Amino acid sequence: MPRPRSLTTERLASATLAVIDRDGLDALTMRAVAKELGMATMSLYRYVTDKDELEVLVVDHVLAGIDLAVPPGDWRDRITEVLSRVRKAVMAHSATVPLLLRHRHAVPASLVLIEAMLAILAGAGFAGERRVIAQRTITAYVFGMLQNEHHGSLAGVGTAAMATQEQFPLLAETAAVAREVAGDVEFHKGLEIVLRGLS
Repeated sequence: MPRPRSLTTERLASATLAVIDRDGLDALTMRAVAKELGMATMSLYRYVTDKDELEVLVVDHVLAGIDLAVPPGDWRDRITEVLSRVRKAVMAHSATVPLLLRHRHAVPASLVLIEAMLAILAGAGFAGERRVIAQRTITAYVFGMLQNEHHGSLAGVGTAAMATQEQFPLLAETAAVAREVAGDVEFHKGLEIVLRGLS
């Protein structure tokens, strides 16, 4: 049975994202999304086969909104701009971070993002194994930082607890400083180190 015009892929993704943003990833069920859409749970199965398909739609929805057109210039500046936009888009819906890691190979917008970064690297002369290592390193950095911000922000309780450790004075001193480091600063200074190393 064809989808009615009122229930588009965009509407499905938006409803799923609304559930995640409001209630968290653990609350994502077919029943919750159906309720968000004002329909019976069984009716939702006419449009998606399972929760995994909803997750893919959400990741694609979040990443598809990122503008990947960056001005010409130094490749490091261009990669930094793309990744800054990725971070902003994903952290606006931070509960989707685990989904991004789980479904990155199945999401069309993720493949478009990877191709855009590879184009920047290729334009800077990266080829063969060097391009592979550069792409994987950049991807590992951005995914790692997104997880850090989502699960263990420097402003979070974990850093505060480490700052009180008398048995580990260097840890306590470092954690005390870390609590004052803004997420944006952590992200950009770390990325600068990574890109400088890849040069």
